[in-house]
Amino acid sequence: MTRFITRRLLWMIPVLIVVTLVTFLLMHAAPGGPWDRAPGTRQVDPATQEMLNHQFGLDKPMWRQFVAYTFGDFDEEGKFVCGAACGNLGPSYRQRGRTVQEILFSVPEGKPIWASRFGYSVRLGVLALLFALFVGIPAGIIAALKQNTWIDYLSALIANIGVSVPNFVIGIYLIIIFGVLLHWVNVVPRSWDNLKAWIIPALVLGSGTMAFTARLTRSAMIEVMRQDYIRTARAKGLREIVVVSRHMFKNALIPVVTVLGPALAGLVTGSFIIETMFGFPGVGREYVQAISNRDYSMILGSTLLFGVLIALSNLSVDILYGVLDPRIRIE
Repeated sequence: MTRFITRRLLWMIPVLIVVTLVTFLLMHAAPGGPWDRAPGTRQVDPATQEMLNHQFGLDKPMWRQFVAYTFGDFDEEGKFVCGAACGNLGPSYRQRGRTVQEILFSVPEGKPIWASRFGYSVRLGVLALLFALFVGIPAGIIAALKQNTWIDYLSALIANIGVSVPNFVIGIYLIIIFGVLLHWVNVVPRSWDNLKAWIIPALVLGSGTMAFTARLTRSAMIEVMRQDYIRTARAKGLREIVVVSRHMFKNALIPVVTVLGPALAGLVTGSFIIETMFGFPGVGREYVQAISNRDYSMILGSTLLFGVLIALSNLSVDILYGVLDPRIRIE
């Protein structure tokens, strides 16, 4: 197991380098630059722009910019400055005087450690995942046990709606229903310290994962129900709840776990639209603003953070396989 984890962690290094390279090339291929207010509109005069390019190393060849950001480079005084490989995600071009890691991970004075932008996004993703699990898995189990009944059809209808309808459309309807008509929540929350303000963003963000989890759980349960060991368990006279909980559920959970790790990473890293839509102070909203502002180091740093989260979630899924199914052995 230790060799497997070490090998997978080492494989993350070239994967993250490729992700950084692709992001770097796409970022520089886009029109505009970090000193433009809008494409074709200068924010600073040419002399100041030249000075800023020299200060942030944008006057160097592209290959050297990439190497400097990823691994490090020597400054004008001959001192080596390590790059993202050492956790240095670089300075923000638009938020002058602040580094990328400070923007993403710094905590306001007097606030708890999870009050950073990254902490906000993680909490929102965890809430969305909990909603998807506690609603999607029971719905899938009940639909499988009540196959071809109105309960099964209703579950399939809700799941299809959740998969087909974009989450920002669902968000608009929930805002109209619970914010405008029922006045249960504020349309624009004044503060995110109240858990009530998190309900609609978490429901909207987790709706697609919930629907997919319900469909996947239903199909896995139906497949397990047809196995010989399930018929043997029932023939032994075991109660139905024991058969379902001990024999069906654990084996049906394996394909569900396959998507849970990437799902959590996807909920944390894929909440760009939801965070922007609700004015949520998370990483996704900051990432969207960085793209609009052509804040190169902010784009690269956020992408690297997302890549690490997704890679670690895939590794955790592989480890959980052996816990759920002893037949799976890691060579």
